[in-house]
Amino acid sequence: MLREAYHKIRALPRNDHYALYDYVRAVTGKLAPVDSFYIGFLHGANRVRFPYGYEAGRYDDPASHTYGPHGQTAWLIKNRVTYRYAYDNGAVLHAGVMFGDISRRSADAVTVPLLRSDGAGGSRVFGMLSMQSYTPDVFDDNAVRAVEWLTTLLARVLGRDHEDCEALQRLPAGDRDVYPVTSDHIVEYLSSRVAAVRGVAELARAEPIDDRLVAIVRACEQIQSELMEMTLDIDDGPERRFLSLTPVEQEIALQLADGVDNERIAAESGRSPHTVKTHLRSIFRKYGMGARGEVAEDVRRHLAR
Repeated sequence: MLREAYHKIRALPRNDHYALYDYVRAVTGKLAPVDSFYIGFLHGANRVRFPYGYEAGRYDDPASHTYGPHGQTAWLIKNRVTYRYAYDNGAVLHAGVMFGDISRRSADAVTVPLLRSDGAGGSRVFGMLSMQSYTPDVFDDNAVRAVEWLTTLLARVLGRDHEDCEALQRLPAGDRDVYPVTSDHIVEYLSSRVAAVRGVAELARAEPIDDRLVAIVRACEQIQSELMEMTLDIDDGPERRFLSLTPVEQEIALQLADGVDNERIAAESGRSPHTVKTHLRSIFRKYGMGARGEVAEDVRRHLAR
């Protein structure tokens, strides 16, 4: 089964991640009885975006959640290994944000981290694949090993696409970067995709055929998933830079964004002008910027998110 999955995944169109996730879900369903399935990606300092999920055989709308220190995402980032319900009777799983039918609690779960090179000889978590069941003890060791292998394959495919995008970013100056995603990119994408769906809908209206209606539903699901995944390419640099500051530095950076001069910052914060200058030097160093206006604009970009 996994050998067949390997060849079929290699044959899928490049960058059609919706089809990729759809096929991976189908394979996991053959390995074990799966009630809930999702794929999520880390974004920014404390968010997970879920572009693809299924609950009880039906597509679940993409979502974005902020994760805390005690849930499954934090556990995966810390340990970088597969989480299994049996490790703690689901304590970590249930400490996080619920997925799927929130009126029910999963009785078994396997969540495998998606790993990518950290550039320093190690690896880092960039996402996760999770399968869950409302029936206890359905994911045996063989099923877990198979899903781990499948997730590793998925990570390699996604990593290859990510590396291709980074290669485009390294083109000589003057060529357009593929990042960050802008409103223009989203508008152009939506315009072309909605036009295609509208064409199928017009055919279905003239002659209602089940296949056409199914095609419309799947196309809409794909648009939802792809839009959620596009948000991963939005520049999160302003957020990362701001959160790298200490609480005092953040306070001063906010005043900087408001155009407040050093003397006023010192007066309002009860600090000496010398202390304010010391904090400003630290802020400029962490931002990698030397101009006051550059840092202020970057802070405003963070606040506008």
